[in-house]
Amino acid sequence: MIKGGIPTIFVSDMDRAVSFYTDTLGMKIQQRFGNNWCSIDAGDGLTLGLHPAGPNKPEPGSRGAISIGLGLTQPLDDVVKTLKERGVAFEGDIIDDDAVRLAPFGDPDGNEFYLWEYKK
Repeated sequence: MIKGGIPTIFVSDMDRAVSFYTDTLGMKIQQRFGNNWCSIDAGDGLTLGLHPAGPNKPEPGSRGAISIGLGLTQPLDDVVKTLKERGVAFEGDIIDDDAVRLAPFGDPDGNEFYLWEYKK
């Protein structure tokens, strides 16, 4: 049902963040969609997702500025249904973004997670 994932890091300046992770830390860009998203290969299977801060987004460095996205082996709607039956409280409806669909939720301590699937 859940397979892999990606931590999302909200950043105030995409170019500066990409430069830090690549030039300074020596990581590699996997994909970049302008200033909207950048996937960074951190090695050994870890990918970091950089997302711009903005309205209705956490302030970089604040609570919620890092959330963990979990990949799926089943359709998002099916997984959300199953997890709701198991007591997971999702934060609103599924978000239908440009290239992905997202379902945000929290763990019992308020740590932020989201389920995601690429649109077909």
